[in-house]
Amino acid sequence: MTRQASLEVLARAHVGRLACAQENQPYVVPFYFTYHSDSLYSFATVGQKIEWMRSNPLVCVEMDEVVSPEEWVSVIVFGRYEELPDTPHYEAERAVAYNLLQKKAMWWEPVYVKTTQHGTQRPLVPVYYRIHVAQITGHRATP
Repeated sequence: MTRQASLEVLARAHVGRLACAQENQPYVVPFYFTYHSDSLYSFATVGQKIEWMRSNPLVCVEMDEVVSPEEWVSVIVFGRYEELPDTPHYEAERAVAYNLLQKKAMWWEPVYVKTTQHGTQRPLVPVYYRIHVAQITGHRATP
C-alpha cells in the first residue's frame, strides 16, 4: 500500500498494539489512539508502558482491520514517543490531544480500568502523549 493509503487506514482506526522495549526486552500492549497530522495521540496513567517509553522513546505500532481470512489490512508505524506534560509549553498540544480523543466514545475507559500496579494503588493522573510517525507501511489482502 502507498503511504497515503496506509495513513487513511490509520486515520479511521482507534485501537492498535503499541510495542516498546527496555534493555532488549520487548513489551506489547493494546492502546487507544487517534491520528492527526503525522502523529498518533493517546493517553495513559503512569505504568510500565509510560516508564519504558520515557527511557526509550522508539516505538512501533500495529493496527489491523480484518473482514475475513482473505480480506484484511495491516499497518505498521515506526515512531518516536513524545510526552505532552501539563505545562504551559505543551498546553496547545494537550488541548489537541484531548479534543481529538474525546470525539470517540468511552475514549478514557481503557486507561482508568487498571488502578493498581504491582499491588500498589496508582494515581489516576493522565499522561498525554503523541507518537510521531517516522515510517509507515501497510499491506492489504483482498479476495
